Amino acid sequence: MVTSLTKQTKKTHKTTNEQSFDYDAIIIGTGPGGEGAAMNLAKQQKKVAIIERYHQVGGGCTHWGTIPSKALRQSVSRLIEYNSNPLFNQGQDNKHLTFQDILSHASAVIRKQVNLRSGFYDRNRVEHFIGEASFVDAHTIQILRPDGSIDKITAKQIVIATGSRPYHPDDIDFNHPRVYDSDSILELSHSPRHIIIYGAGVIGSEYASIFRGLGVKVDLINTRDRLLSFLDTEMSDSLSYHLWNNGVVIRHGEQIKQVEASDDSVIVHLESGKKMKADCLLWANGRTGNTADLMLEKAGLKADGRGQIKINEFYQTEVDNIFAVGDVIGYPSLASAAFDQGRIAASSMINDDCKAKLIVDIPTGIYTIPEISSVGKTEQELTEAKIPYEVGRAQFKHLARAQISNNLVGSLKILFHRETKEILGIHCFGENAAEIIHIGQAIMQQKNGGNTIEYFVETTFNYPTMAEAFRVAALNGLNRLF
Repeated sequence: MVTSLTKQTKKTHKTTNEQSFDYDAIIIGTGPGGEGAAMNLAKQQKKVAIIERYHQVGGGCTHWGTIPSKALRQSVSRLIEYNSNPLFNQGQDNKHLTFQDILSHASAVIRKQVNLRSGFYDRNRVEHFIGEASFVDAHTIQILRPDGSIDKITAKQIVIATGSRPYHPDDIDFNHPRVYDSDSILELSHSPRHIIIYGAGVIGSEYASIFRGLGVKVDLINTRDRLLSFLDTEMSDSLSYHLWNNGVVIRHGEQIKQVEASDDSVIVHLESGKKMKADCLLWANGRTGNTADLMLEKAGLKADGRGQIKINEFYQTEVDNIFAVGDVIGYPSLASAAFDQGRIAASSMINDDCKAKLIVDIPTGIYTIPEISSVGKTEQELTEAKIPYEVGRAQFKHLARAQISNNLVGSLKILFHRETKEILGIHCFGENAAEIIHIGQAIMQQKNGGNTIEYFVETTFNYPTMAEAFRVAALNGLNRLF
């Protein structure tokens, strides 16, 4: 972990018997990390308070990030499926939706998520404060309420789970109505015919899929030499080809030099000398930890240049009673991991001998159209480490379930050790990839020799299912051995 403290020993917090606090723990932020910490502490009969600056719980994950973008993606994916299925589109014109049309579905999902999570806090008697939190000292938090009033509350322990926000360079005017980031794009009020997306990471690639699926012309500017370079190269290449085949123009190795925004368009000047014009710009290049307003220095803490806080393996900061989880500590910056980090941090706060750790092989789900999901090592990592591996592949177009659902694009790839047959990595591209991957992940977690590719050959799968891809890929890989 890049932001980890050098010293990996648990620091036991000591307080005098005379000192009393309002709460056992204060959680700043109600995203997945904050929720994981708050729920675990509350279940252990701790008196817990949460502070959320937004008027509803859920954090950026629920309101601006994971939930709305995936809800948008789901609507667009179903639209594409409808228009491409001859059963529903027999000589008729394709059905069209606007970005505003699909936002209504996302809003409904957000409301359901907020109600669900509010119920969690209410049932577990976690006190909820609305306002901007900042440190007074290592045990005291000031809350600036929306009406301007100020509260101060104290706790024995504090968890920082404030998440992250889109990075804003100083020379880009994000107040202009045609310049958006990955948060403000949800406020898009017009229907663009052409959008430029700067940054081809996970967020940029997902929104490129969404807008292209709506029939919007998309220029995707990638600052690197290939898409999502952390992925297995074959998966990255599959996404690049699929986006290209659907009309997305991808420009690799480019940097923005200047943005000209007018009443009716934006012109993007690239360092290479190229110029591009579109209806609007979506900036999706980098994120910053939400620490700027926390007054960390009053608690004896300091964030790095990316707004992130250093922690040890117990999610404990340099101040022994203060912990941090989620995007605010950096990698892996996943909602799924953040919840587990919060849960583990809470266990560590209660039990000095806590042995709980985040799993090594964290699955990655990327909700492009189609999806990509991976767990374990890539071919490139195994080659560099000189590990003798083999590959088993299954093409979705050969599966009966994929033919029935008309989801023929995609594949599953299993990497396994040639000698021990241990599964080393699984990579999936296609519809429901993020669901399918968990079957393989479960087997990879088996101990005492249970993690081998032969499991998929010896197990009977429902037929027809997409899960059958594991059996097909396993047979394909074992047939390569000699």
